[in-house]
Amino acid sequence: MAAPKVINMVDPQQLKKGQEQLERIRKAKETERRIAEKMKKIKHKLMVLSGKGGVGKTTVAVNLAVTLAMRGYKVGLLDADIHGPNVPKMLGVQNAKLTVSDEGLIIPIEPIPNLKAISLQMALPQEDAPVIWRGPLKHKAIQQLLDEVDWGELDFLIIDMPPGTGDESLSVSQLIPDMDGVLIVVTPQEVALLDATKAINFTRQMQKKVVGIIENMAGEIFGRGGGKKAAEKYNVPFIGSVPMDANIVKCGDTGEPFVMKYPNSEAAKAFHEAVDTLLKVLGEK
Repeated sequence: MAAPKVINMVDPQQLKKGQEQLERIRKAKETERRIAEKMKKIKHKLMVLSGKGGVGKTTVAVNLAVTLAMRGYKVGLLDADIHGPNVPKMLGVQNAKLTVSDEGLIIPIEPIPNLKAISLQMALPQEDAPVIWRGPLKHKAIQQLLDEVDWGELDFLIIDMPPGTGDESLSVSQLIPDMDGVLIVVTPQEVALLDATKAINFTRQMQKKVVGIIENMAGEIFGRGGGKKAAEKYNVPFIGSVPMDANIVKCGDTGEPFVMKYPNSEAAKAFHEAVDTLLKVLGEK
């Protein structure tokens, strides 16, 4: 008796889905390859992260970037806070809109010499338009900001992250495997230890280096020392302490970089000292 004939039944719909999935994987790998090539032109890549909101993380990111630019370094500032992008406001370019080069690349805004900045805010139809996106869309947006922006050759790319350790932080960590590390911003209170713990644990779980901790808003209201204690407890560099200054708030509202507007203030000097320490940690001094 002849053996029964085996019929290979392939579901066309399943086959199509499989082919589409393979194509998505291929495109994702190609995007990652392009991003890696762009990142090779940037000497130092840093995420600025905080365990919670309200610590002045964007203020720190902006003023560190401006300080580096004032010293002649070529700096890129990427606003990766999809839901609350404040970098354009603090740099006075909140009304700027994105333009595209002949090569099809997004051209970043240059608010001051040596500084390139980009933010999703620049692509929104109006300043107060909310971004209501789930994780995959946020990941895609960050991919585009890294892949489709003409960053060119830079000494530093500073990435201002949203508060906490959510989708955006995961995306940046995965898309820039050769990142120098993470700079964590805390406030001076004792509870800064708890906030630092979350950010440090996230950073280490992502197999990234903690470049250091910087304390913001030091003074009579919030006290001093929480940031340094956190750095000592977790054996990471203490980058510096920035005192509270009402003019920092005013400059953020008017779009004038604080370190340029008030160069002789104690807070501006603290930012310069923080940059000195950061450069040493990164092997630049």
